[in-house]
Amino acid sequence: MGVDARRVVVVGAGVTGLLSAVRCALAGHHVTVLDRDAIPNPNSTSFDQHRAVRALDPADLAASRRIAVAHRRWMGLEALTGSKFYRRVGMITAWAADEVDTVLKAADAVDLPVSLVEPDDLPHVRFPEGTVGLLEKHGGILLADHALQVLVRWLTDQPNVSLRPWQEVKAVDPDTGRVYLPDAEYLDSDLTLVATGPWSKDLVDLPMVLHRQTLVYLKPPEQLAPAWERTPGIGRIGTRGHAWMLPPGDGTLLKVSSASVCREADVVTTGSAVEERRWAEQVLNEQILTEPDRYTVMAVKRCHYLVDAETGAAHLVRIGPSTWARTASGGDGFRTAPLVAEKILQALTTDYQEGTI
Repeated sequence: MGVDARRVVVVGAGVTGLLSAVRCALAGHHVTVLDRDAIPNPNSTSFDQHRAVRALDPADLAASRRIAVAHRRWMGLEALTGSKFYRRVGMITAWAADEVDTVLKAADAVDLPVSLVEPDDLPHVRFPEGTVGLLEKHGGILLADHALQVLVRWLTDQPNVSLRPWQEVKAVDPDTGRVYLPDAEYLDSDLTLVATGPWSKDLVDLPMVLHRQTLVYLKPPEQLAPAWERTPGIGRIGTRGHAWMLPPGDGTLLKVSSASVCREADVVTTGSAVEERRWAEQVLNEQILTEPDRYTVMAVKRCHYLVDAETGAAHLVRIGPSTWARTASGGDGFRTAPLVAEKILQALTTDYQEGTI
């Protein structure tokens, strides 16, 4: 390492922590990654079959531009690691006919390639009545757990990176960035990032709200397998436009869920199988598929994520002179993780201020 190399401690080996470690390691800094479980952690909110990457938000053009950059960063990570984990099949969102012109203008304003998709083009999916699909061509599906494993393999090969699984962090001092471990051990750094997903509330005193979500994994009928292989991810569908789906492919199942089953929670718990089946039934009752009886439910999963209590947005927050926290997790984590990693690198050498990612 050069004379300008600094020490970075990352608490949490989810997608945000791992990407921040990669970015800092590439710049020549010494990085230590801690996690309470294995690395990658199969129990983390990041660990899942797939996650969506899309950019367009007609109500926030600045955010749309930022996320478009994140899309390119994920492509660069494939090149860096020599592995494929990004299925660039596109992402569709359903819009009412009278909203389409506004959305198209927003896409044009941020130079985002899009095209219209008629619901009849995807007969196996149920769009809300009176809507059309807008395909974001640069969007796609990240094979999430595979991506995490690839990033860990790359980090393992770097001499300036130390991965420390099964490390229960007891506390983080926001003023100094010191990380306290069992048996009176502690780690000092030039920058500490707390990115422990729903468990961040145990280490960071910030206003955050915990949410619980139910995900349903389905196996399509064999006759529809070719159609699903060509299907993008789709959002704003179902009876009330609250549901979304990520298509099967490369060994993954069809994943569906809905904003209607997102609820506030007090703590992270596994819950009972009976309770989750009731939430899964609510998801499936939203008429996401045109022939739902032909699909087999393979799994139901409960997940948790945090949002900023005041804005509901994802933030990278400075909680001390050299201590930072990622105060959100969940589906948005993969979309924005490359941007967080870039900001963390900037924070090592500049006076970067906190803000929305």
